[in-house]
Amino acid sequence: MKQLKTFGFYALVAVIVLQAVFPFYYAILTSFETGQAIFDINYFPHSFDFSNYASMLEGGDFGRQILNSVFVATVVVILSLILAVTASYALSRVKFRGRGLLLLTILSVSMFPQIAVLAGLFEVIRAMGLFNSLWSLVFSYMIFTLPFTVWVLTTFMLKMPIEVEEAAIMDGARPITIIFRVFLPLMWPAMVTTGLLAFIHAWNEFLFALTFLSTDSQRTVPVAIALISGRSEFEIPWGNIMAASVVVTVPLIVLVLIFQRKIVSGLTAGAVKG
Repeated sequence: MKQLKTFGFYALVAVIVLQAVFPFYYAILTSFETGQAIFDINYFPHSFDFSNYASMLEGGDFGRQILNSVFVATVVVILSLILAVTASYALSRVKFRGRGLLLLTILSVSMFPQIAVLAGLFEVIRAMGLFNSLWSLVFSYMIFTLPFTVWVLTTFMLKMPIEVEEAAIMDGARPITIIFRVFLPLMWPAMVTTGLLAFIHAWNEFLFALTFLSTDSQRTVPVAIALISGRSEFEIPWGNIMAASVVVTVPLIVLVLIFQRKIVSGLTAGAVKG
């Protein structure tokens, strides 16, 4: 009976991994195929033709669009973490009336669907003169990444022992010093986790990027991939689309592999009181 349970467990894990990994694996295979070979069902590579990658990176604005995505996602993460660290300190350590309601309000903001705020946000961005600017994406993305980041870091900071802060206060440290010299080194796992999730959200976001940017040189990679087309509806360049998808997915995989230990620590540290 025990062996049957073990077999069932590993079989279920294998199915989940296959379901998660196979689409990306098949996208890689398709990215190396050209012509009619794209429509052949192959589960193993027969050749490695990099012409799809060359056509995507050498022609058009795809290289510039990758840099646009890197800029937007990086700025969003940096601003979100800086603001979230200071806000989480105030929400976790400063007692004031309505703190619980404020935390609930912060979390509820991130629950709104993007389409619900799109029209109003478009008017705000146009009034601020940010239309067709990358800063419009930075501004709009932080509406959703900042509440999540504040909530996670506040929960993490609430679990940290108060004695650490009291010792710093006894040494004459001011609040800003306590935040960046005492709490910040202890919060790296949580910050890496929330920062990576915010980066992934900004990197993959499509609706705001499609609405607030109108020129190819300003667009980010999700919109750029969606707008790749052939000369007619019957000549969609699937090889180029798959090559572009692989190019923009690899950085996320690399980041997760680099910070995987920090991610696990950040997800579990807040659950245990220090």
